[in-house]
Formats: sequence, structure tokens, C-alpha cells
Amino acid sequence: MTHHQLTDEAKPPHAPARQLTLRFSSTRRGARVARQLAVQQFTAWTGLPYDSDPARAVALVTAELASNAVRHGNLPGRDFRLTLLLLPDRFRVEVTDTRPERLPPPVTPRPVDETSGRGLLLVQAYADSWGRTVRDAYTKTVWAEMRLPTTAL
Repeated sequence: MTHHQLTDEAKPPHAPARQLTLRFSSTRRGARVARQLAVQQFTAWTGLPYDSDPARAVALVTAELASNAVRHGNLPGRDFRLTLLLLPDRFRVEVTDTRPERLPPPVTPRPVDETSGRGLLLVQAYADSWGRTVRDAYTKTVWAEMRLPTTAL
């Protein structure tokens, strides 16, 4: 298919309307910049305000996935990859790191006095679906999808 033949009608129904993929350093700063970029891109694509509940959900989910990639999924000198996809009815955040053997643990409630370990509980609470994919021996992707409000469609 040539570039001119590839129209919206020719795309499969599950194809993203828009997609952006960038690499970030596996540092706290890289995770912070990934979160900021995700919210900026979300608001640009959807027209929703930066301080809207959906934008806050994107910020929180991206922050947790990127933070986990930095904390649990990095190897020295390796970056993590952030992919943002605007789908017809939802927004998908994917974070790919270089530790496929370190899969996210099952999500279980944590004791009240623990000060960490609740990140995936937050992802589960704010995302409509989430999971992980290992496609090769070198990387894993943890993803989350949030439905778009009908005003953004």
C-alpha cells in the first residue's frame, strides 16, 4: 500500500489514531519528564484541560509505570521507552524497560504502615485495564489504558 492509499478507512479498527514513542534516561528525572510529556500530549490530542480528572489519571499512571521502570527495570546505561497511543475510545500508556525477568508482582492490598509498594494498586485504580507483555528476551512492556470521556471523542 502506498502512502497515498493509507487513509483512515484503510487502517484496521484497532489502529491508533495517534502514536508517540520516545526514550528516556532510566533516572528519576527521566521518569518525571516522561510523566510531564504524557500529560502534555494527552491534553494536546484530546483537548481536555491539563487539570482535568482524565489528565490527572494519565499523569499518575505514567508516573507509576515510569518510576517502576527506573527502580525495578533498568540496567546501567539502558533507557526506558514511553509509548503513548490515542485509540478511538481510550488512551494507552506503555513503558518498556530492559528487565523482562522482573515482572510486576500480583497486586495485593498493602499494610497501612508501609511507605512503598502501592504503585500498581494506584495503576489498577485509575486505569480501566493494565498488564504486561514480554515479546523478547531483552525487554518487557507494562501498559495501562484509560477510557476517554465522551466529550473527548
